[in-house]
Amino acid sequence: MFKKKLQGVFKKFFQFLFKIIYGEILYKEQNLVHKNIIISKVNSSNIKKFNNEFYKVYKIKNARVYNDTVENVAIIHQNQILDKISYQQQNGKLCKANLSVILSKGTPRIKKKINSNLFILSQGASGNENYFHWMFDIIPKLRILNEVYKLEEVNFFYFSKLKPWQKDILDIMGLNNIKILNSNIYRHVQAKEIIAVDHPWYEKGYILEEVNNIPRWIVDWLREIFLPKSEYFDSNEKIFIDRSESKFKHCQIVNNLEVSSFLESKGFTKYKVGQLPFKKQISLFKNAKIIVGAHGAAFANLVFCKPNTKVIEIKPKDHLNYISRKISEINSLNYKLIETEIIPDNKKINGDIYLDIKYLEKMI
Repeated sequence: MFKKKLQGVFKKFFQFLFKIIYGEILYKEQNLVHKNIIISKVNSSNIKKFNNEFYKVYKIKNARVYNDTVENVAIIHQNQILDKISYQQQNGKLCKANLSVILSKGTPRIKKKINSNLFILSQGASGNENYFHWMFDIIPKLRILNEVYKLEEVNFFYFSKLKPWQKDILDIMGLNNIKILNSNIYRHVQAKEIIAVDHPWYEKGYILEEVNNIPRWIVDWLREIFLPKSEYFDSNEKIFIDRSESKFKHCQIVNNLEVSSFLESKGFTKYKVGQLPFKKQISLFKNAKIIVGAHGAAFANLVFCKPNTKVIEIKPKDHLNYISRKISEINSLNYKLIETEIIPDNKKINGDIYLDIKYLEKMI
């Protein structure tokens, strides 16, 4: 208890100290109206928001960015946090810049200065290593930016250290030489110019409530750039996605061995999708006729399926994530959902899904 109180005192002290050094962060209405802020509209009929509005690209001269690596990425100009392009959540709910924690906590990190431009890709913890958010949030920002500025004109991309699979995806896109400024190390950066874009689809509230706002162009674009790069291998047309490789405890099937054995008897092959190279993941989903599995990151690959591919997703009733259904709807897949009864917490030893084999047999 004493240790925690002491840590709290030191935290408050450093917040106060850095406010003296860098100044207090303020919020004012209409803070995007300034001669140093250039806003360009993406006049393209091919990429629009879900509500048919045009995206915008923002270039701010002599600005800085601060992030807490979790729920806040604040873009600051003349000590004012900027609306629309700053990203802030409170307990998972997206809110306006006037509710950002940096208004009270300031920017308690040493500032790194770069005499070049910096494109903001970071959106806190959600984008760093989550496969779905990488595919549907992060790399679509590159597509939006490229409508106004050439990607070669960007000196640094503000994002966490790239994972090998993220590098592979950028390589396929011809972006193997981009320079990443690690947002987990350089949490406070001042740049000659900061460039940002509207989020591709998430503008308010809880992200799982906003999935219906994913626009069709993202699915079409991902298919256009990645399907031709698939690497064929001798995969089964009947796929069981084995999620047991995941480090996460949710959406794990308690009777996974029983389910796996049953599906193998019906001609299915089990795949741990995350262990496959990205190009083979594309091929696996591209050539599938039926896919069964517990909800997880692998289902983002439904974007690569042929129309009418049969998809059976399994998840607990209290896991309110319907992203796979939305992707299936856009991609014209034959999607079915099995929502299992909630297992009491004291019995969630090996997972939170118990799947009745008889019910699964009816579904396939």
